[in-house]
Amino acid sequence: MSRPEVTGRKPRGGRKSGSKNRRPQLALAERSVSTIEEFCDAHRISRALYFELKKQGLTPVEMAVGRLRLISHESAAAWRRKQEGSDTAA
Repeated sequence: MSRPEVTGRKPRGGRKSGSKNRRPQLALAERSVSTIEEFCDAHRISRALYFELKKQGLTPVEMAVGRLRLISHESAAAWRRKQEGSDTAA
């Protein structure tokens, strides 16, 4: 895309950063739930591995909100404790 000062054209405007219609984004630590993608990013696992674990029943409890699947931080913490326990038992 050419610069407007070179082409003489007006720059195209997108959504302004100070738009009133945007919801403020909370930091991941401040949210009470995460999407599956956010959960995978936070725990450094791939989505493919997540769904393989889900087939085996080894993922945290999900809640359904419409078509969206969310994982509460309490459920994620319980999942982490269970995973840490299974490593020490083996």
